[in-house]
Amino acid sequence: MIKTNIHFSAERVAFEHKEFWQVEHAFRDIKSSLDTRPAFSQRDEAIRGHDFYSLLVPVWRKDLCRRLDAAGHAFECSDIEQDLEALQETTIEDNGKRLAIRNQCLATCGKVFQAVRVTIPSTIRKR
Repeated sequence: MIKTNIHFSAERVAFEHKEFWQVEHAFRDIKSSLDTRPAFSQRDEAIRGHDFYSLLVPVWRKDLCRRLDAAGHAFECSDIEQDLEALQETTIEDNGKRLAIRNQCLATCGKVFQAVRVTIPSTIRKR
């Protein structure tokens, strides 16, 4: 049972409570997986930037989930994080020529990029 002094319908209160819970869960998850807390900074600009980043992450995450749902995908956040972290690019220089070589996109990675309409760079390209 949820009690409130706000004059909303029961459906609206339940919806808002669910939204609040999702934001709280996202904050907790982001703070633990991205090590965003604690922030030991003494400059006001750095503290504001850190707080702003911490507030944007749940918004980005919700947008990503919405886009993945629209594309018919249901991935665990840990799988997405793992696959994106594994995505790497190496620059090789030889005789004044530079090449960027990207490793293969793993399981969820390519589908995440497609869902957010980001083109994955070629596997090998000139730099």
